[in-house]
Amino acid sequence: MSTYASLPAPSPEQGLSRYLSEIRKFPMLEPEEEYMLAKAWVDHGDKEAAHRLVTSHLRLAAKIAMGYRGYGLPTAEVVSEANVGLMQAVKRFDPEKGFRLATYAMWWIRASIQEYILRSWSLVKLGTTAAQKKLFFNLRKAKGKIGALEEGDLRPEHVKKIAHDLSVTEDEVVSMNRRLSSGGDSSLNAPLKGDGDGTAEWQDWLADDEADQAAAYAETQELEYRRELLDQAMETLNDRERHILTERRLKDEPVTLEELSTVYNVSRERIRQIEVRAFEKLQKRMRELARGRGTPAPEPAE
Repeated sequence: MSTYASLPAPSPEQGLSRYLSEIRKFPMLEPEEEYMLAKAWVDHGDKEAAHRLVTSHLRLAAKIAMGYRGYGLPTAEVVSEANVGLMQAVKRFDPEKGFRLATYAMWWIRASIQEYILRSWSLVKLGTTAAQKKLFFNLRKAKGKIGALEEGDLRPEHVKKIAHDLSVTEDEVVSMNRRLSSGGDSSLNAPLKGDGDGTAEWQDWLADDEADQAAAYAETQELEYRRELLDQAMETLNDRERHILTERRLKDEPVTLEELSTVYNVSRERIRQIEVRAFEKLQKRMRELARGRGTPAPEPAE
């Protein structure tokens, strides 16, 4: 796509702050405007339309790129790779799917950056096995799950656990841990700054190097579709039903019937009855909404 030549280009001389200031000048697009521009590009090869689609999403590309600074690679080059991924997304974007470009583009942006990392890092040169790459991108998270975040060598039981969970050998776990714990590699362990509450880690931004981008996109759209149906269907419930259903079925750690019975000053059995009735109403409304769109209705989680 020839739009790249006229894009702002990040460079060490220019400085990241100046680049970010420049790309903020490009306006965000309203859904209808984005659709029309995408149609102009797809149907007529309108390069100006494609350019506007790209520039309006440069901030998204930069935001994602910031999550990869912990690998010690030049920030300007990481941002440039993010922009390449963004252009690939615009090139392949189908506006008739009914979803926003940003949702689709983030997968291509991350994939482009990750390929750059894999080409550049000595830890994952060509010839490294898929299992070792998986270990590289998941070791920190695996250590966190078992509380083994201290520096230095892992304890034997931790090595065994991680090797089993990630389907690699114990020697590979020991070797990769030592590499990631030394020198510039330690920045991989830093929390992601400037992103929400700061609890995410750099490697949480990485896409699976074996991921099917089309499948990932479809999965994301299905999830958003379900959430949209759920949000609309919840409106059919009254405040008490909505609260009880949310507390009982839509939380990772459901609230007990006993706790809710105290809140509403009724019996546990009454809370259970309200929950069941609310769930039935929710199912019915989601089916109605789905039929209205001509698609099968997803079932709320039991």
